[in-house]
Amino acid sequence: MTDTSDAPALADLDAIRRANVGTLIERLGIEIVEASADRVVGTMPVAGNTQPYGLLHGGASAALAETLGSYGAMLHAGEDRQAVGIEINATHHRSARDGLVTGTARAVHRGRTLSTYEIVVEDSASRLVCTARLTCLLIDRRAD
Repeated sequence: MTDTSDAPALADLDAIRRANVGTLIERLGIEIVEASADRVVGTMPVAGNTQPYGLLHGGASAALAETLGSYGAMLHAGEDRQAVGIEINATHHRSARDGLVTGTARAVHRGRTLSTYEIVVEDSASRLVCTARLTCLLIDRRAD
């Protein structure tokens, strides 16, 4: 059951686009297509075994899963808290083939100090590529 008592009403996709996504995420070609604190959906192109940084399909899929879960936690944290201490457990079911993989992260718990997301990554034929569970510790932002 999701605790939404202290969560923002709806996160803005622009907040994701403004976030510093880092070189790896840019090189992987991850695109966020839908974002709220309850659900984040993103895509990533795959082509053979030529993913940037020498990642195999499983590693790339886990990077997509971690990115989506992390964005959900970031959106849930809002302005008052920051997301730290990410833990992710991923299971690879098959290699993605050429095309686009789509990942969906759904909130399963959103409390004051923890956010937990379950993520499913599927290939373009809707075959399961990776499943993951990401838990993120949230702490209050310090005034500098």
